[in-house]
Amino acid sequence: MAKKILVLGGAHIDRRGRIFGETAPGASNPGAWFEEPGGGGFNAARNLARLGFDVKLISPRGGDPSGEMVAEAASHAGIDDKPFVFLDRKTPSYTAILENDGNLVIALADMELYKLFVPRRLAIRAVRDAFEETDLILCDANLPAETLGAIAARAAFCGKPVAAIAISPAKVVRLKPSLAGVDHLFLNEAEAAALTEIRPEDPREWVNALRALGLRNGVITRGKRPLIAFSRDTVVSLQPPVVDDVADVTGAGDSLASGVLSAVLAGHDLAEAVRHGAAAAAITVQSPFATAENLSPELLKTMLALVPRAEILS
Repeated sequence: MAKKILVLGGAHIDRRGRIFGETAPGASNPGAWFEEPGGGGFNAARNLARLGFDVKLISPRGGDPSGEMVAEAASHAGIDDKPFVFLDRKTPSYTAILENDGNLVIALADMELYKLFVPRRLAIRAVRDAFEETDLILCDANLPAETLGAIAARAAFCGKPVAAIAISPAKVVRLKPSLAGVDHLFLNEAEAAALTEIRPEDPREWVNALRALGLRNGVITRGKRPLIAFSRDTVVSLQPPVVDDVADVTGAGDSLASGVLSAVLAGHDLAEAVRHGAAAAAITVQSPFATAENLSPELLKTMLALVPRAEILS
């Protein structure tokens, strides 16, 4: 029987403009526009559903065509979608401008609706039941700090593990007060710097700083450079596999989180779990979408053969 995952977080519209040639700051750049449903929590939910998990998604949404687009994508991915719909509001959106090589130039996040996901919504009977029935809770820092704290508290009361996706340097700080209640955190270097307020030359110093904040397990991605991951008593490093045909890096971190969590739920140790995460991310960056529609347990296993073994640092 498939394990259950409850996702509480961002499910909105991603708009991405890609510049065709060299980026010319402060000028008009020829390019193309693309729009799809996205959001950290939603991307991870779709990935996990494609990897065979029973996924339930709870997120705020507007009563508009964008909200319907998100609902349709959730259904297509096999997610049990249970949104809070605010008929008079618009669904949040994230608008990014990408360079020709897929790297981010600048982005604008219109996320005001997420402020309405307040802690008292966790007291709704259907939400309480979802906490009781799940094997893992995954949230993201699109939600308010007090709601993230309430999620961690309810999960602890129910005896359920919590994973969190950092989203951005500005948003990850919302998780700081509740880090002791988070079992797994996925973040990049900029987010690690924002959370710990340090920028060390040796990324292992982030591990010490995050542990000091109460975090038990974390994965810090560093682009094409080796990621650093840690548990209570282990620190590992992993060089991501080289991907020649990168289509779009959007969603890579969300897919890495999905791959790691799928391996953790299957009973793998940290060193093996980060290999699954790197494999999932490599599949995703070859897709023009924020999630790879061809992601499957079989494809993940195939890609895993191209991922090196993790190095145990301590």
